[in-house]
Amino acid sequence: MNVLIVFAHPEPRSFNGALKDTAVETLARAGHEVVVSDLYRLGWKAALDAADVPGERLDAGFLDVSKEQERVSGQDLTPADIRAEQEKVAWCDLLIFQFPMWWFGMPAVLKGWVDRTMARGFAYQAGRKYDTGMLKGRRAMVCTTTGTAGSLYEPDGIDGELRHILWPVHNGIFRYLGFDVLPPFAAWMPGRLSDAERQTCLDDYAKRLLNLDDTPPLYFHPAADYGPDQRLKPGVVARTGFQWNPSDGHRHAHRSLSDD
Repeated sequence: MNVLIVFAHPEPRSFNGALKDTAVETLARAGHEVVVSDLYRLGWKAALDAADVPGERLDAGFLDVSKEQERVSGQDLTPADIRAEQEKVAWCDLLIFQFPMWWFGMPAVLKGWVDRTMARGFAYQAGRKYDTGMLKGRRAMVCTTTGTAGSLYEPDGIDGELRHILWPVHNGIFRYLGFDVLPPFAAWMPGRLSDAERQTCLDDYAKRLLNLDDTPPLYFHPAADYGPDQRLKPGVVARTGFQWNPSDGHRHAHRSLSDD
């Protein structure tokens, strides 16, 4: 298996760094090929801008990013830094995002990696998303750390259920592009753990990685569950954390996380 880890933390000796190193060592020992994109070490430019769409623009007076990305991809004009990351994505069977939970989401540099690397024409295009996504057949997962206890990320916790918080990544990036999405791995408040507890967390992550083939992906409704308006059909019971079915009189209060 070919594994790409996109690592987004400014301190290599952080617990995120330890989780990344554990993944590299565990997967390599198991016979897999592993490549790491260390975004801070790469000096990754986070902002998508006009420099990412070289050549003669379709409209010199207005930057339409999606159209220009598709043009650049079709004309083989992709800038070298973006092309290098796209080649890694095309190569991998498993994509892992390794990042600290900052402001209930990814660090800006990782969002910028998505904005620039998962460009229209390379990672998606009209009619090629979700079930027909251009990266279908691959798997993806999040490994993250938090600054607060895991109890705060339970359904009744003040921070909200973790898979709800990760919906923009799980559904809006991974699933949108066609990936099968594996359950996330979270290291809860590692800064407050003892050395022994931190090692137990690393060992748990290694075990998870060695058992990926036995780990069912998260559930997402297939295209057949949606009508022409791309809303759940009447009679379809919503089974993902950010969806419910108003056509059947359901409300968010009826939602359950049991099937997520």
